[in-house]
Amino acid sequence: MDKKLSLFPVSTKIIDDKLTIGGCDVRTLAEQYGTPLYLYDRADLDSAAGLYRRFLDESWAGRWSVTYAGKAFLCTAIARWALGQGFIIDCTGAGEIGIALKSDLPKEHILVHGVNKSAEDLRAAIKHAGTIVVDNLSELGRLQKLCAELPRANIPELWLRFQPGSSVATHAYTQTGHADSKFGMGREELLEAVRICRQNDLPLVGLHFHQGSQFRDPEPLGDGIDRALDLAKEIGFKDNWHLSPGGGWGVAYHEDDLPQPPIELYVRFVAENIMAGCKKRGLTLPHLHLEPGRSLVAKAGVAVYRVGTVKQTAGKTWLLIDGGMADNPRHALYEAKYSCLTVEKVSGSSTQVVSIAGPYCESGDVLIEQIPLRVVEENELIAIPVSGAYHLSMASNYNGARRPMALMLEDGQAHVIRVRETVEDLTRRDDE
Repeated sequence: MDKKLSLFPVSTKIIDDKLTIGGCDVRTLAEQYGTPLYLYDRADLDSAAGLYRRFLDESWAGRWSVTYAGKAFLCTAIARWALGQGFIIDCTGAGEIGIALKSDLPKEHILVHGVNKSAEDLRAAIKHAGTIVVDNLSELGRLQKLCAELPRANIPELWLRFQPGSSVATHAYTQTGHADSKFGMGREELLEAVRICRQNDLPLVGLHFHQGSQFRDPEPLGDGIDRALDLAKEIGFKDNWHLSPGGGWGVAYHEDDLPQPPIELYVRFVAENIMAGCKKRGLTLPHLHLEPGRSLVAKAGVAVYRVGTVKQTAGKTWLLIDGGMADNPRHALYEAKYSCLTVEKVSGSSTQVVSIAGPYCESGDVLIEQIPLRVVEENELIAIPVSGAYHLSMASNYNGARRPMALMLEDGQAHVIRVRETVEDLTRRDDE
């Protein structure tokens, strides 16, 4: 029980054998707002953000920034929360830029990524962003044409995305830095991008690289850092340059993943290796940027579902719930392993082993395989922790699913931060 509870947000408590988060009774929220329901704990978000600020202050001798990776989960409330923390928002394309603008983010707090930015994406980035991370030479050519008639002061700062040729230890689908990855430029291509930027007076000020997501060991970052600093020296960056070694620090999703990998380990490794590497190469310290998404928001989120059917097959007991791969595709994509608690009678003895699956017409629509729980009856509620990242942002309308409501919980109050989709929403874009 204690291990499972440690996966839930920091404000989680068991009161009268019922689950509460942010001072709110989870059963009451489910009855009021319906299920599936996503709950975000403001206290957990603030705690994770505070750890990044603290350890960067303690570990890094120069300027630093935290960039919240919008792809983990982005809505106007989360964007405004990140701005309130002093963070930048990493946007991929015109859609996420639009969310940032709706959230009243100033230009200097918008950074744009993307491996194949369209003309629309680039125009939005030029107009609204403070920084554009250029992924490849084709993109740079399109960007150059769009900026040709603009004063240099109106062009966002540019970083080049470097492909270091090595990745972190994680699932193959979330590795990004290896030599045949679709992301970034190898050394020769990147040096050609530098030449084009300088020839056309484009404001090149930094480098970015990323080696993968959901990793727990920072050691492989050392190789990427060394290669990026070698390249920075070759480019000739001097004062006021920027370096981002990406993000992707992991979180514990299941009690087997415990202990939670400490943010301090990641931040100190990056800071100490970059400072030592700059000293060795005679480089001035860059403005350091870290890009956490998952490790800021994943643990803050809890998904609440209602059990509709309990089904016994030849080899399994199934709890069939009212959500699944349409709001959380991570098990289907990566075989991600989750944990679970019942919302009521939380302390009940785990006397049966069940698998938890959704209502969708796919055999892969499974959220949890074989987990010990107390006997759960139809119409009961279950809560799956560590649901704050890469669930709602990857959600779909498969089988006509309507994407769930999300609430922010704080001091006993629940605030709607995303409304539940309706049947009418499903046909709004159709040609009548």
